[in-house]
Amino acid sequence: MSLEIERRFLVRGERWKELAGQALHLRQGYLVIASNGLIVRVRINGDLQAWLTIKSPAEGIAQNEFEYSIPIQDAQALWELSSQRLLKTRYKLHLGGGKWVVDCFEGLNYPLVLAEVEVSSLEDPLDIPDWCDKEITGELSLSNASLSSFPISTWSNELRQKMRI
Repeated sequence: MSLEIERRFLVRGERWKELAGQALHLRQGYLVIASNGLIVRVRINGDLQAWLTIKSPAEGIAQNEFEYSIPIQDAQALWELSSQRLLKTRYKLHLGGGKWVVDCFEGLNYPLVLAEVEVSSLEDPLDIPDWCDKEITGELSLSNASLSSFPISTWSNELRQKMRI
């Protein structure tokens, strides 16, 4: 088991692309999204890799995370079983101060672009790039699990404006 501590931000503009590595085309299917915060998902990277991930709340913004590589065929079968799905392209960034990624959502969540940074502790100093707009850490409506059930294309204009999307 590992503890995941991440902060999330809305992204404005395209300056982050100067730091972007290779694109990963990800499909995520959610098998369990429980009211107590338990999440079970399958993630597929193209036809190359797949993982089964179990997350549960820990203290504050931290989450317990259990992640296991699984065969592509198993992942595809689980994807077919999931009714809550999302598509995104993920870019790992060449940026210090934690493990930064930018997710560009597709389909019903287009044109949403989010940045995430994984840190080892909340006390870690963090230089937030100027292309990060509003911090959305802990904003449940913008979690990947929520976006798989309630994509931004279904939101009212007022909610999209309030969230600055």
